[in-house]
Amino acid sequence: MEAESLQRCMELVSGSGHVLSPEHSAALRTSLLLLQRDMKLSRVYLWGKILGVRGDYYIAQGTEGVEELRGRKVFYSLNCMDWCLLPPATEEVIAQSQVIKGRFIGDPSHEYEHIVHKKAGEGNAAYDEEEVTHIKEEARLIAIISRIDEETAVVPRGAFVKNPLGQVNINHCFRGLSVSEAKKLSSFFHFTPSLSPKKKSLMEKADLNPSIDFLESLEHDTPKGSWSLQFEQGNSVLILRSLLWLGMTFYHIPLTPLHGYLYVGTGERNIDLPFMI
Repeated sequence: MEAESLQRCMELVSGSGHVLSPEHSAALRTSLLLLQRDMKLSRVYLWGKILGVRGDYYIAQGTEGVEELRGRKVFYSLNCMDWCLLPPATEEVIAQSQVIKGRFIGDPSHEYEHIVHKKAGEGNAAYDEEEVTHIKEEARLIAIISRIDEETAVVPRGAFVKNPLGQVNINHCFRGLSVSEAKKLSSFFHFTPSLSPKKKSLMEKADLNPSIDFLESLEHDTPKGSWSLQFEQGNSVLILRSLLWLGMTFYHIPLTPLHGYLYVGTGERNIDLPFMI
């Protein structure tokens, strides 16, 4: 949700319990506009909030130029005013962070210790060896944001287009989904480059538009039932909630271009979901 429409968009997701105090709302609106100006970004929006034991991380993302999908910059703040740029998530950082369990502390400099038991030597001389690795919470924050984006960042069909150069741009002709379209999971896409795109038959491809159907639909997500789709506020607002990453909420007002998503949670994946459905 962008700074200019922050208050209105927070009202749309308030049914999920996501609210900001007037002080935090005013501080975020001002600081995000200043961040956009200082970093020379074309667009900056509030991504969400990761709850920690001692403090919370406010997360924002920004884009440069007209490319919206790749090269997004990620920032975090502990006080809604001062923002720090996070480096891009690498495969190594994501793999290392997966061994950490439990809540975030709320201190970027906090170090987690992870002990790995390895076999050393051969035969009768073999023995167990402990290797201690230290992982900073800032690195874990980078990895978790990347994973949540990969699995739950959502946009409605037609909101973005791919041009002949392969760039993903905002579709300024998008006027929103109809009510009947908004009731289908197939009308919503993952807003992330697909690592393993689903192979489609020639019959399926015949009904697709390459300029807008270049993303993966939510209807193919596993496990089935990992999304909750509801109409709220007098059936005027479509709300999608992820049951895999509890706290991720997507909103869209049908027949208008207004849409977005917000994550407010502990940054822990719901690994018990397959047993709960």
